[in-house]
Amino acid sequence: MVVEDNDLNRKLFCDLLKANGFTVEPVADGREAIETARIFVPELIIMDIQMPNVSGLELIEILKNDEALRAIPVLAVTAYAAKGDEDRIRDAGAEGYLAKPVSIGPFMQAVRKLI
Repeated sequence: MVVEDNDLNRKLFCDLLKANGFTVEPVADGREAIETARIFVPELIIMDIQMPNVSGLELIEILKNDEALRAIPVLAVTAYAAKGDEDRIRDAGAEGYLAKPVSIGPFMQAVRKLI
C-alpha cells in the first residue's frame, strides 16, 4: 500500500512496485490509510510523512497501536531529512526510512528488505 498525497510521487512508487511484480493499493489521503489497510491487508505500507490532515508520524503510531495492523512493516519515504528526523520516524514505529528524492535501486532494496 502506498500512502502519498503527491500525485506524481504516488504514481511513481506504484508504477515501480507494479513493474517489479507487486500488487499495489494507492491511498492519497492519510485519513483513508487505516481503513484501507484493514481492507487491503498489505504486506508493506510505504508512507509519506508530511501530508495534510493526518501526518505520517500520527499514522505510524495509530498503525503500531492497532493489534490487527501493527505487524505490517512501514517504510517512511519523506522529504524530512534534517538531523534527528530519521530517529523520530523510527521511534514512531517505522521499520524503514528513505529520504526524497528517492532513487529506484535503494527504494526497491528497502521494499524487498521489509517484505
